[in-house]
Amino acid sequence: MKGFISLVLLSLGVSLALQAQDLDSIRFKVAAAPEWTNLFNRTDGWFGGDGIYSIPLNGKESSPPKAKKTLFIFSDSMIGKVTDGKMQPGAKMIHNAAAVLDGNEANPDKIIFSWQSANQEPESLFMPKTPLTNPNDYYWLGDGFVNQELNKATFIFGYRIKSTGSGAFGFAEVGNTLIKIKASEALPYQNYEQKDTPFYLDENGETGSFGAGIYVNTKQAGEGNPDGYIYVYGIFGKTKQLLVARVLPAAFENYNKWSYWDGTNWQPDIKKSVAVTDQVSNELSLSQLSDGRYALIFQQSGIGRNICMQLGKTPFGPFGKVIKLWDTTEAIELKSFFTYNAKAHPSLSKRGELLISYNVNSFDFLKDLQTNPNLYRPRFIKVKFE
Repeated sequence: MKGFISLVLLSLGVSLALQAQDLDSIRFKVAAAPEWTNLFNRTDGWFGGDGIYSIPLNGKESSPPKAKKTLFIFSDSMIGKVTDGKMQPGAKMIHNAAAVLDGNEANPDKIIFSWQSANQEPESLFMPKTPLTNPNDYYWLGDGFVNQELNKATFIFGYRIKSTGSGAFGFAEVGNTLIKIKASEALPYQNYEQKDTPFYLDENGETGSFGAGIYVNTKQAGEGNPDGYIYVYGIFGKTKQLLVARVLPAAFENYNKWSYWDGTNWQPDIKKSVAVTDQVSNELSLSQLSDGRYALIFQQSGIGRNICMQLGKTPFGPFGKVIKLWDTTEAIELKSFFTYNAKAHPSLSKRGELLISYNVNSFDFLKDLQTNPNLYRPRFIKVKFE
C-alpha cells in the first residue's frame, strides 16, 4: 500500500512538472467581476480614472488575499459630481490620485479616495519636483510595492509627462522617477521623496521606460519558491517590447546594483536589455500560478479588445504563445470608446484565480464625458484556472 501511494504521488508530481513546462496551454474559465467594477462606479469625488495598480500595504503580494489594507493608485482622474447621469459643473481632471481599501473585498463603504487640495480645488497627489523636471511636467504612475527590507517604505514609479497638443494622445513621456513614501505616512501624502532614475530610454527615435509592472519574488511577499529579487518590467518602442530588470530589495534605491536581462545573462548595462516578448501593454502584471508557471497579463498591443496571457517558465521567460482570455467589446458602448492596459491583481485574487482590471477611455473624451460621465473607469474580470 505504501508503495502504491508513493507511485501515485510520483505520478502526480511528474504530471504537475510536465504541466508546468507547457507554456502554450492551460485550462481556465473567465467571467465578469461586477462587484469590483461597481466599486469604481462612483458619483461623488473621484468618479473616473485610469492606470489602476493595487499595492498591499503589508507587502503580501501573492494570492489568496492576506492584506488588511490595499492602496490603489491612479493616473489621470476625474474629480467632481455626477447627478442623474450628468457630470456637474466644476468637475476637474487631475493627473494622479489614490485610494485605500480596508480589507480585500469590493465593499464601497470601505474605500476612501484621496488627492491634494489647493484653495479648495483638487490637485494631483504627486507632483514632480526633481532636478530633471521641466516646467509643466506632471506625473502618471507606474507600478509600486512595499519594500519590507527598507523599513516597509512604499515605492512607486512616476513617469514625467508633458503635453504635446490636443487629442487623445497629445502627450509624451520625458523621464522616469521613483517616489518613496515612508510607512508612517498616510493619505493624502504630504511628505514623500522623489528622485530621477536612469530607467527612461530614448534610442534612435524609440522610447521606453521601466515600471510597467513589478513582481516581488520574495519569501516576505508570500511567494512559493522565491529567489529574493524584485523584478521590474519595462516597455520599449512602438512594438511594445517587454524588457526585464531585477534587483535585491535592500539595494532597490542603488541603481548601480540593478541588472538587466540580455537574453542569456543578467548584466549591468540597461542598453543591452533584450525583449522577452512584444505586443504587450504599457501597464501589465506578472504573477506565479499554483503549478509554478508565471502568468503575464496584458492588453494585446496596448490598446485593443483582447486581454491576453502568456505563460512563462521564469519571471523573465521564456514565454509561450499568446492566450486570449477576454474580449472587451461589451465595454465599447460607443465607437469612440477604447480599452487598454489590462493587468492582474494577485493580492486581491482568491486561490486559483486572477482578478484582472482593464481601462476604458474615449478618443472623443470631452464630448463623450458629457453624456457618459462614468465611462472613464476600470472594469474587472476573474480568470479561474482549472
